[in-house]
Amino acid sequence: MPVDMKKHTPFVATLLLLALLVQCKPKDTKAKTANAESQEGVQKSIKLIFDTDANNELDDQHALAYMLLNGNHFDVKGITVNATYNGAGIQGHYDEAERIMQLCNLKGAVPLLKGAEQNFEAIANGFDPNAFDGQEAVDFLLEGTREDSVIIVAVGKLTNVAMALKKDPSFAERTKVVWLGSNYPEPGEYNQDNDTIAMNYVLNSTVPFEMVTVRYGKPSGTDAVSVTQTEVNTTMPGLGPTATAPIIGRHGGTFSTFGDYSVNLFEHIFDHIDHEGSTQSRPLFDMVALAILKNPDWGSTQVIPAPVLINNQWVERPQNQRSITLWEDFKKDPILVDFYETLRKPVPIGAQPSP
Repeated sequence: MPVDMKKHTPFVATLLLLALLVQCKPKDTKAKTANAESQEGVQKSIKLIFDTDANNELDDQHALAYMLLNGNHFDVKGITVNATYNGAGIQGHYDEAERIMQLCNLKGAVPLLKGAEQNFEAIANGFDPNAFDGQEAVDFLLEGTREDSVIIVAVGKLTNVAMALKKDPSFAERTKVVWLGSNYPEPGEYNQDNDTIAMNYVLNSTVPFEMVTVRYGKPSGTDAVSVTQTEVNTTMPGLGPTATAPIIGRHGGTFSTFGDYSVNLFEHIFDHIDHEGSTQSRPLFDMVALAILKNPDWGSTQVIPAPVLINNQWVERPQNQRSITLWEDFKKDPILVDFYETLRKPVPIGAQPSP
């Protein structure tokens, strides 16, 4: 039976409109997908300030190089240093960080600032917020985190972070701290022992806090992400960009690539036996704190009520409403593969990655 077109004109118009919408939908979806992918790419750039005792041993230097040459993943706002037991004082830590920046051709690319020489207790005693040890770095932490989503990656003692919280408690509301340190739930660990009071001060604050465990001699901590001297001697020579101006290393010698400097650092480091007890190796502790930010699948986490360290023993506080994130069980192989690949195909911070 023939259709009366006049009678059904609204219905036909509706069908035509639906057909047009269906035809347009793939293009619209594609545009939205492209936009989402663009936004995802921006989100992958992690804004951070790196707080380090750069001249302590050799893991800080490897973490610095990994961070500075991961420009497609890290947006580095600045580097602050603090002085721990080893490292020739605050100037020694500053100089070593500057050497690594020079090897990456990034000296002066981001601020490098001196932080605390003393520990938290010494600085906080009679605290003058307008003049104190480490003020340059602390003020930078406070100002640098006023930009949205800037986090602190701390791989030394927590003095600079604790002083920032003391000077301005609102600091806790605008950042988070990812700290490489602690043998939790066991006592001991270098970063922790350098300023236990600062660590407890941070644990008792409200700043979001993630603890990337060390756990000497245990397969569950960053201690397990280790490399042998033979591996370093085979893999590292020549890796990284060639510096426009060579450096004189902390042990002497002249170097134009980070890879060559790495070999030299390993030659001078004290012996270390890995968790298997059979092979001389050295962990790249600090680098792991950056790797798990780049890919959280390279470690596992659990959220726990914040404990506190008293008389060098961890005290659990199961009723504590304040919680922290604990990182453990790191995937050594993919982390090290990524580390070497970063040095082979560096993307300096501030540079645009190749398409």
